[in-house]
Amino acid sequence: MKNSITSRRFVIRKSLIGKNTLINVEFKNGKTFTYNHDKAWNVMKEKLENMACFIKYSSYTSSTSVPTILR
Repeated sequence: MKNSITSRRFVIRKSLIGKNTLINVEFKNGKTFTYNHDKAWNVMKEKLENMACFIKYSSYTSSTSVPTILR
């Protein structure tokens, strides 16, 4: 059985890597998006590992939309 999370923002967290978590996001505008955290991590890994926010907080979030690279 897969782990699943419902959230109000898109999120990639170091603590979820390798856990095959399915995340369902509902943004403020009513749009929804469901993604596999590990697959999103693999696509975004190189960029995230160089972002100051990811280095400092071990997470990346977006409360308004899905990153362009994953659309």
